[in-house]
Formats: sequence, structure tokens, C-alpha cells
Amino acid sequence: MPTSSPLSRAARERAGKRWYVYLILCRSGVIYTGIALDVAARYAQHVAGTGARYTRANPPRRLLTTFACRNQSVAGRLEAAIKKLAAIDKKQLVGRTGAEVRKALLSG
Repeated sequence: MPTSSPLSRAARERAGKRWYVYLILCRSGVIYTGIALDVAARYAQHVAGTGARYTRANPPRRLLTTFACRNQSVAGRLEAAIKKLAAIDKKQLVGRTGAEVRKALLSG
């Protein structure tokens, strides 16, 4: 019986957790999109200047919204779809549910 490596076990544990896509309004007015397991901790990293390179140069003003996803794969696909949107379309996502956004952007 093959034993699983620690890496594959860690990957399975990550895959079994709920991932989130989040939108941050930066001081420049740009909307930054990212994914995380713990949005509060990730947002704190952005605020502290230890998050993404983009938010170090364009500090966050506030967290706009989050969308829960069942795994990292769905979150990554949703993040990529949101990043392709124009700024006005990203703003229209605020207040919508994750299910609505996934259906609109990932269906078809």
C-alpha cells in the first residue's frame, strides 16, 4: 500500500477547505482581485505592505466584497474571470452572492 507524501497530504487538506475570492478598493481607485483561505489575514498582509507587489505600490483603502468557493480551483478560475472585467463591471459585483457571480462568469 503506497504511503502519501506530506506534500500530497497538505495539498489534499488545502483542497478540502473553502477558498475565497476578494475585491479590494485601492487608494488609487483601482479594484484589486485575489484569492485566499483566510481573507482577514490576507487583507491584513496587504494593509501591512507584505501582501502582493501590486498592493504594496497601491495600498488598500477597503475590502469591498468576498465570494466563497468550494475549492482553490474554482476560486482561481473565478479570480481570472473577474480580472478580465472592466472596472465598472467589477464594481457591479459588490453586493452579489458568490453563486450569482460564479454562474455569470464561469457558466458556458
